[in-house]
Amino acid sequence: MTEVFLDNSFIGTVQDPKSFVDRLISQRRMGKIASTLNVIYNEALNQVFIEMSKGRAVRPLLVVKDGKPLLTERHIQQLEKNEITWSDLVKQGVIEYLDATEEENALVAFYEGELTSEHTHLEISPMDIVGLCTSLVPLGNYNHSVRLMQGSKNQKHAIGFYVTNYFVRMDMDVNLMHYPQVPLVHTLTHEISNFEKHPAGQNVVVAVMSYDGYNMEDAIILNRGSVDRGLGRSSYYRPVSSEELRYSGGLIDEIGIPDKDVKGYRSERDYRFLEEDGIVFPEAKVAEGDVIIGKASPPRFLSSLDEYNLTSNQKREASTALKHGEEGIVDMILLTENEEGNKLVQVRLRDLKIPEIGDKFTSRHGQKGVIGMIVPEEDVPFSASGMKPDIIFSPHGIPTRMTVAHVLEALAGKVGAMSGRFIDGTIFASEKEADLRKELLSLGFREDGTEVMYSGTTGKQYKARIFIGNMYYLRLKHLVSNKMHSRARGPIQLLTRQPTEGRAKEGGLRLGEMEKDTFVAHGASLLLKERFDSDKLMVPVCENCGMVAIHDARKNKYYCNVCGENVEINTVEMSYAFKLILDEFKSFGVYPKLKLKGKY
Repeated sequence: MTEVFLDNSFIGTVQDPKSFVDRLISQRRMGKIASTLNVIYNEALNQVFIEMSKGRAVRPLLVVKDGKPLLTERHIQQLEKNEITWSDLVKQGVIEYLDATEEENALVAFYEGELTSEHTHLEISPMDIVGLCTSLVPLGNYNHSVRLMQGSKNQKHAIGFYVTNYFVRMDMDVNLMHYPQVPLVHTLTHEISNFEKHPAGQNVVVAVMSYDGYNMEDAIILNRGSVDRGLGRSSYYRPVSSEELRYSGGLIDEIGIPDKDVKGYRSERDYRFLEEDGIVFPEAKVAEGDVIIGKASPPRFLSSLDEYNLTSNQKREASTALKHGEEGIVDMILLTENEEGNKLVQVRLRDLKIPEIGDKFTSRHGQKGVIGMIVPEEDVPFSASGMKPDIIFSPHGIPTRMTVAHVLEALAGKVGAMSGRFIDGTIFASEKEADLRKELLSLGFREDGTEVMYSGTTGKQYKARIFIGNMYYLRLKHLVSNKMHSRARGPIQLLTRQPTEGRAKEGGLRLGEMEKDTFVAHGASLLLKERFDSDKLMVPVCENCGMVAIHDARKNKYYCNVCGENVEINTVEMSYAFKLILDEFKSFGVYPKLKLKGKY
């Protein structure tokens, strides 16, 4: 007898497992049982598993019988005339959903021409094996699988035109491209997903060559003229908000320009952009430290009110100002109420982001790189017809990465640009490379996409022909202006006395374990000592008991808590974090004894 399990729970036994499974599948195809039921007979274990649990990934496939799909020409004609729908095909058993379990026993063909009597299913389209974002990568079947996934992910980071009503929205950290375009080489998914309504890139002319070493590794070189004409230009939007909070005792915040007697009053210069209502005016150019929304709050503790006069006006400053490194132009101001009925003020800042050295660009094939140089237009290499590339891409990115589609897209884009049409680059169903080469030849170009080019600086012809074509390039949201960060001295943490962490808090750049190892390897001990004294401290240590002693600054006397005054005490240089861990050991009841030695 064969055991039967439903969702991994034993429900009974059957005598003929194969006919039992076949009967279940035929009843599912007839619509008598749920289409989401999946069943498998495991011969090695002699067990039948039936799956009906929620959350399984299932995918649709065409049913094949005797080497022929059940989907006929008549079905396709009926679908085109809207006489039947997808769900009708599922009910008729022409299409069925398989999960990972049942797919173990299925033999699925890619194309109808590959079908044999052994095949059980046929792909609706070979494109089904990839997801939505991956199917947006053109000519994807020519790429290495890892690059295909990276190209899919890169498209999610691209700056584009995300919604049409962005003007009235208060979204967090949003980038908006100024001149987005639809790709010349597109796929079937671009049409299905209405990509022309939310494009995320631009068609550019790309030359594959080296240029003075400024595009080494993955770096790219941009044409200054293209940048000036709007290549990759975008705006960065960010909201800042403040609300009038209510406190116990009927006290409430007050949005407005704080009075001079308010505790923590800033300088008058900080409030210069505020109007009478305490809110910044639109189109004001604000920078770090400028107050955008003025606010005064009641004292934090009632004890700080005057003992005899509860109506005392000792308020504290609670304005919203721009943090370290922030700047922009006030784009929109929204006055509204939150759920509790408190006044809420939201200010949206806008910042123009023009491509600069360090900004990240990528093609749709995982060939990402940062700008290494922006070359003046007169110095950019040009072709015999006077065409200048917008981007110069390093040839070293192609061989090891095996992104053949990157090269093919440039060729196909060139054909599309010259013939004035879109090229179909759908994965597994794209236009043939041979046809594209023939068409390029008929348009008066070399069939391999290369051209004779001349140096922009000397005017001399290059000895090698340069591969040049049109590609769809994306600008990623990782902008150097949002990441650039440095500091000299600044705020420190209360507990460890080390610099704060993060760009927004004006933090330090961490020199970690591995960075320390590089200095050790170089023998740069003095540099290491200098880097590690962000929390340097001179600590008095008792020579007798090895505990941290005490320095009475008023009497200018040193004494030990354990041994008293008549002992030798020496000051030792250490990091505050080490002194802190000694104190924490003491709290455990561990005795951290320091044994001092002379330096020489």
